[in-house]
Amino acid sequence: MADLSVKIGALECKNPVMTASGTFGYGLEFADFIPLDGLGGIIVKGTTLEPREGNDYPRMAETASGMLNCVGLQNKGVEYFCEHIYPRICDIDTNMIVNVSGSSPETYARCAERIDALDRIPAIELNISCPNVRNGGMAFGVTCEGAASVVSAVRKVYHKTLIVKLSPNVTDITEIARAVEAEGADAVSLINTLMGMAIDVERRRPVLSIGTGGLSGPAVKPVALRMVWQTAKAVKIPVIGLGGITTATDAIEFLMAGATAIQIGTANFLDPAVTIKVRDGINTWLDSHGCKSAREIIGCL
Repeated sequence: MADLSVKIGALECKNPVMTASGTFGYGLEFADFIPLDGLGGIIVKGTTLEPREGNDYPRMAETASGMLNCVGLQNKGVEYFCEHIYPRICDIDTNMIVNVSGSSPETYARCAERIDALDRIPAIELNISCPNVRNGGMAFGVTCEGAASVVSAVRKVYHKTLIVKLSPNVTDITEIARAVEAEGADAVSLINTLMGMAIDVERRRPVLSIGTGGLSGPAVKPVALRMVWQTAKAVKIPVIGLGGITTATDAIEFLMAGATAIQIGTANFLDPAVTIKVRDGINTWLDSHGCKSAREIIGCL
């Protein structure tokens, strides 16, 4: 059996398979289907400083080879997470990572600071695709200045592994990656969803309540793979790859492109055991190709 362990900053992962935020709940929802401690990490759903109701329904739509969503970061806020969710997940024997969102650098920092105090949460993932309320709704992650402002504010108060999730809705993702690296990010994860829409031709209206949403699933994989490959060559910090991964072969492609670890998202909705199947498939591939470690193929393209 090959050694599947990888490191992301100070984070020791049993294997490179993680779950993508917003597709795996808090992990507990999948405990009947897989051994949660068999994953390299679980990234729980997005958490904000204050509770959020999210967007009106409908907020999910199936598309060719993917899905659109505009859930809108529905959650009960960081205090609820700390008091009610954390005690239920802190003993799961894997890296429990919280995805943090905000509407200003200050709200990101305050949320991150609260999570910093939780002993059994070794890392956070900053979602910088959230609307910047000071700039008319433009996402922080689409400009170097916006991305850097959030990471700088969080880095001042957060002392553990800091992963920054990058938006693909930019001209050059490597510029954003270098900007967050310069402000102290320990790793970057990419890609977040691509902006898209679906139309109901009978009603002559968008399918989603707010018109547009984030596209995920196999349809985005070629874009994600290209961006991971570009980013891995542009920064010195680890890259976590995600976007349309459904099989071990998909995951291996991302590792070869330079990702140290991968996240599985939309595929969890189709097969709740997909993460473990991908983990085992990576191991089988490594064994059959004479590789003693997953690290041998990272960035080998």
